[in-house]
Amino acid sequence: MSDDSNDSKPDGALPPEREEPSEPPEAAGAQGADKSADKGDDSGPQLTGRQRLAKAVWPPRVTRAQLIVALLLFVLGLGLAIQVRSTSENSALRGARREDLVRILDELDDRTKRLEDEKRKLDGQRTQLETSSDQAEEARKQTKEKEAQLGVLAGTVAAEGPGIHMTIKDRAGATDSDTLLDAVQELRAAGAEAMEVNGVRVVADTHFTDSGGGVDVDGHKIEQPYRFEVIGKPADLEPALNIPGGVVQTLKNKQATVDVTRSGKITVDALRQAKRPDYARSSSR
Repeated sequence: MSDDSNDSKPDGALPPEREEPSEPPEAAGAQGADKSADKGDDSGPQLTGRQRLAKAVWPPRVTRAQLIVALLLFVLGLGLAIQVRSTSENSALRGARREDLVRILDELDDRTKRLEDEKRKLDGQRTQLETSSDQAEEARKQTKEKEAQLGVLAGTVAAEGPGIHMTIKDRAGATDSDTLLDAVQELRAAGAEAMEVNGVRVVADTHFTDSGGGVDVDGHKIEQPYRFEVIGKPADLEPALNIPGGVVQTLKNKQATVDVTRSGKITVDALRQAKRPDYARSSSR
């Protein structure tokens, strides 16, 4: 009874589905290995954005066109740098005030006139030497004159001539060594040939330093009022001091009093000892 009941099938029942034969273990293993190989990139460590950028940039892949562009950019940058440098060198005058430009222009004009006068004098001396009947005597005469001129410039001999007096009074004590040095420089630029300050001769190597309550000039302490005795052309010296932005205006801005007067006769008799060079010797024979 049990066998018959098991063999009997109900009407309309579908036959059981056949199971696909399972793959051999070897094939299944190979297929799994292929799948794992295909997913190897995904299962490995992920690259960050920075690492991907570095991998794309390095090692560099430079083409010929890129090299040409880089060279052109370098040349362009070099040209711009040179242009900026040349422009900055001229910016000092471009940014100067009108008063400063006027002062610089006046000083250049005065210096040009003095150089032209010196050239004419030298040309005249050469002509005298060439045309003189006794050239040796003329040479000695010119040598003595030149010696006297150099003595005045070196401060070893006294000098007199037209010029100006300048007196500086400063109750606030704002006049320092730099201010006095600026005054000397402007006077020299205007053609001063000899000068002294409070009895101290001013020459080419004169130095000014601040000292308590005064100023040292070549080691000699001077105190205000500061008195300048200057020999030169008064028509050039006085305007050089009074131009806008000059010494007089600077001192007045410091609440100092400046008095400049012209004179037909200025005496500069403060002397300096002639120094013999330690190493230099005349090369003339």
